[in-house]
Amino acid sequence: MSELTLEAALPGTRLQRSAGKWRLGPLLAFSFLAFLIIAALLPQWFAHSDPLAIVPHDAFHPPGWAHWFGTDQSGRDIFSRVIHGTRQSLFIGLAATALAMSIAIVLGLFGGLGGAYLDRGVGWLLEILFAFPSLILALLFVAVFGSGIGPLIVATGLGGAPGYARMVRGQVLAVRNAGYIEAAKALGHPPLQIITRQLLPNAMRPLIVTLTMGVGQAIVWASALSFLGLGARPPAPEWGTMLSMGRDFIANAWWLTFFPGLFIVLTTLSTTVAGRYLQQRLEGRLT
Repeated sequence: MSELTLEAALPGTRLQRSAGKWRLGPLLAFSFLAFLIIAALLPQWFAHSDPLAIVPHDAFHPPGWAHWFGTDQSGRDIFSRVIHGTRQSLFIGLAATALAMSIAIVLGLFGGLGGAYLDRGVGWLLEILFAFPSLILALLFVAVFGSGIGPLIVATGLGGAPGYARMVRGQVLAVRNAGYIEAAKALGHPPLQIITRQLLPNAMRPLIVTLTMGVGQAIVWASALSFLGLGARPPAPEWGTMLSMGRDFIANAWWLTFFPGLFIVLTTLSTTVAGRYLQQRLEGRLT
């Protein structure tokens, strides 16, 4: 009996084979990311207390039934603050990654399509930027333009842009002489149409996985800047800011920093696992 006939005879075969591709790691990663998205959009579903409400007599309450993640030095419920902070942290990560990729596309297109001299100039610029660690570039920007959510997003995006720009430039160079690009030119399509409809979609496809993992990296960088007091201002329920507010009490109230840090680690790990799984699926390596 052929494979097609066998699958027709056994309807559950294809479903079991598809389910088998969902290994435990990717399943947990996508589940946690789905939880974060829901928590960011509808935090009241999970946390019913005000993340900014000060209750002095509940200060430094350890984790328990009344407060699952404990309370901070002002009696604020940490579980509520972590859940409500998901919106800010995810927004910062997504916005910073989008900004970084936008800058990278411009630099990558100039380098890949602008001729030898312009390509060399873009290459030199990227080499100069790569001489400084990305987090240092972000620190310099925040130090010059001040703290806050806006500067934090811009600083994190600028820090990640050089790496993305190098990848975009490489992809543009790889596909700019492809057959479908030459065919579009021969048919007389305008250059802008070729770039937006042919070149960019095909050049960006392999970078989707990198962008997925980049969101987690952007959240880590933004949290690091907030931890240093250069991001969201206290008492904002943002994960990095919560780490900064709890660092002075870590010896006696470990939960103040443990749970925000745990969510940062799990988010980064989930985006990495999800990105690698998507890469394997795109490359057809999962059987």
